[in-house]
Amino acid sequence: MLDPRVYKDWQIAEEAEKTLPSVEEFRKKMGLLPDEIIPYGKTPKLDFLKIMNRLKDKPNGKFIEVTAITPTPLGEGKSTTSLGLIEGLGKLGKNVGGCLRQPSGGPTMNVKGTAAGGGNALLMPMTEFSLGLTGDINDIMNAHNLAMVALNARMQHERNYTDEQLAKRNLKRLDIDPERVEFGWVIDFCAQGLRKIRMGLGEGDSNGFEMDSKFGIAVGSELMAILSIATDLKDLRERIGKIIVAYDKKGNPVTTKDLEVDGAMCAWMRNTINPTLCYTVEHQPCLVHAGPFANIAIGQSSIIGDRIALKLFDYHVTESGFAADIGFEKFWNVKARLSGLTPNVSVVVATIRALKMHGGGPAVVPGKPLPVEYTAENLELLEKGCDNLFHHVNNVKKSGIKPVVCINKFHTDTDAEIALVKRLCAERNVRCALSEHWQYGGEGAKELAQLVVEACEEPVDLKFLYPLEMPLRQRVELIAKEIYGADGVDWSPLATEKAERFESDPYYADFCTMMVKTHLSLSHEPTWKGVPKGWRLPIRDILVYGGAKFLCPMAGSISMMPGTSSDPAYRRIDVDTETGKVSGLF
Repeated sequence: MLDPRVYKDWQIAEEAEKTLPSVEEFRKKMGLLPDEIIPYGKTPKLDFLKIMNRLKDKPNGKFIEVTAITPTPLGEGKSTTSLGLIEGLGKLGKNVGGCLRQPSGGPTMNVKGTAAGGGNALLMPMTEFSLGLTGDINDIMNAHNLAMVALNARMQHERNYTDEQLAKRNLKRLDIDPERVEFGWVIDFCAQGLRKIRMGLGEGDSNGFEMDSKFGIAVGSELMAILSIATDLKDLRERIGKIIVAYDKKGNPVTTKDLEVDGAMCAWMRNTINPTLCYTVEHQPCLVHAGPFANIAIGQSSIIGDRIALKLFDYHVTESGFAADIGFEKFWNVKARLSGLTPNVSVVVATIRALKMHGGGPAVVPGKPLPVEYTAENLELLEKGCDNLFHHVNNVKKSGIKPVVCINKFHTDTDAEIALVKRLCAERNVRCALSEHWQYGGEGAKELAQLVVEACEEPVDLKFLYPLEMPLRQRVELIAKEIYGADGVDWSPLATEKAERFESDPYYADFCTMMVKTHLSLSHEPTWKGVPKGWRLPIRDILVYGGAKFLCPMAGSISMMPGTSSDPAYRRIDVDTETGKVSGLF
């Protein structure tokens, strides 16, 4: 085991790969049949339909979700903790695995990195994981962009042909409103120059329909959201056909089915339903499947991944994006509801650094040195900041799922600071473990793993925050008050008009409520730390994902296309031309 204080993540992953068992050994270890593995080098896919058909009657294993307190802009290590917990359970001799999201090329080549964990709690093969894996994101890009090809071509032909000429081509006029095109194009990089474009330029009528358009990042595509919640190929196919790409001039939705492109889109995505097999640096299996946005979408790996993993492993670990007010709330009220799967434990990751920030510490700014308050002992800031931790813990308790607090240890944390958090948890009868998985891997996570095993043996009384019959505005009010701590909700005229329309139309009755707000605060204002008091949540708009069946109330603005920084990661990534090995990934 390499010391992560000395070696970089890609070097740790490279060393661990030297002793990685073969795919055949993993197949036997996981109890899979030969034809249930779809070959793809070191990262094969698992044949979802075959595995689930064979194991449909096998009891599920224990289901463990990992979430966190409200983070600093640096993040508090949910992926690292998820992988460390898998390794820790492995050290206890458990049959354990997990399922995490696939990383986007945008953050990988920008400032965030690959989301492969870190140190000795890392996912590998890191190069393959970071650079496209088995092509699911490419398939999603192709399917998404095909819908835009179909839309623009249809608009061109409707402009150029009469109704009679369209009829000869077996087409009816959709009369699409060019000012109400909801879809855009996608690419898997952070390209702020493509946020708004003008397309169809050129002389004559043969260059497509001229209109304003846009690009988003591929993982923000509704198709990625659909992949994360689809329960099987049939469900995926049906949802694709309901995607709203535009509205006609009477205000009626125009779907991919109307454009007759939904079948071809599903053909591009037919292989994406099969999760990919990856590994921790301590050689436990970990599936990778789907990678949707955590704000406008669900922010989880897939239901399909969970279904397979719960059949293959006695303990299955997954992770929710962002803090518990966003990621866990969606895991609880959307993913668990749609999947019918009952979670046993939620691990709430906290760092001393983030708790001090919530206690009134100075701003944490990426790229700048941490202020001394975060590297020197400060029990006063720490104790005040624990209010944020227990707000999230109480939200987990409301679901009926058992919480376990994980202190993700940094080398600057003092014994007194760790003892303080443990004491405050004990006073509230909350399990709390110190975990040093980043430095020591599974050995450093054994305390956490043991508490998780104990919590898994307790009964779970899962209860959702709201019934599906509850109208949209009442749901949002409940989430704002119970989960965020707001005094109420203020609706803009536009959001009110849309909410009234959705509530009066039975078609939207079973749509999921997918809240959109900042992850840097319990409130809508990222600078409000701790547990803000005396505020109301403003909802300015509601977005509709017809195929995913999401209604997304927006408590702030959101860009579907991030920008690339002035010092992106791609400046340090390179290839050894003698060996073909990639360096510089993090």
